[in-house]
Amino acid sequence: TMRLVEDLKSRVKEGMELDEATLKQQMLRSIVEIFNTASSQSVPFVPERRADNNPKIVVLIGVNGAGKTTTVAKLAHRWVAEGKKVLLAAGDTFRAAADAQLQVWADRIGVPIVTGKPNARPASVVFDAIVDARSRQSDVLLVDTAGRLNNKSSLLQELQGIISVIKKQQPDSPEEIWLVIDGTSGQNALVQAREFQKAVPITGVIITKLDGTAKGGIVVSIAHELKLPVKFVGVGETWADLRPFEPESFSQALIQDE
Repeated sequence: TMRLVEDLKSRVKEGMELDEATLKQQMLRSIVEIFNTASSQSVPFVPERRADNNPKIVVLIGVNGAGKTTTVAKLAHRWVAEGKKVLLAAGDTFRAAADAQLQVWADRIGVPIVTGKPNARPASVVFDAIVDARSRQSDVLLVDTAGRLNNKSSLLQELQGIISVIKKQQPDSPEEIWLVIDGTSGQNALVQAREFQKAVPITGVIITKLDGTAKGGIVVSIAHELKLPVKFVGVGETWADLRPFEPESFSQALIQDE
């Protein structure tokens, strides 16, 4: 906020008119610039097999309740609709019935899923899923993970273990590690992003639960400070409500009148 206000002040000093419409338009441009700068080094993800015929791997991370499992299902549905072969990995072996929840989604979408025994090591489930994805010639392996408090080092180490297993099986994988952020969580989302970024190399952000009063403005701070691009936004419960991020329309919604 301070950065944006200072930018407005400097432009007024340079001669920009001091009226509401002009200020809002400049604010819009400044926010869009932050998003575009964060995504400038990001390569668009293409959900198809790698050149070596192995699956591309996408890992979703975040705290409990952010909407990871539902987002995994929505991404799977989206890519299946595009004709891609998708496999799900139930890497959340900690939360009771988490694999059952993902199994329900898998059955609805019509995609295979790899699960483990309760309290099994998540890394072992992901290892099995990679083997299975190769045998099925899957385009994408989508990995759900347990919700982790960003201030619990042991849980973050477990997440690092998952990433390590993936890299041992497939150099240069995972192709994407997307942090799922609850749009209603406000400033705490920035704290989460900072801590997760220290543990694993996040490649993008998905913001959920924007179907209520929350506008999700904290992603402006995340994009500005951590240079993380926003990939998708969740605006409801249906399959179609996970949408590719559009900087201009999102920024316009942030500053428009109620």
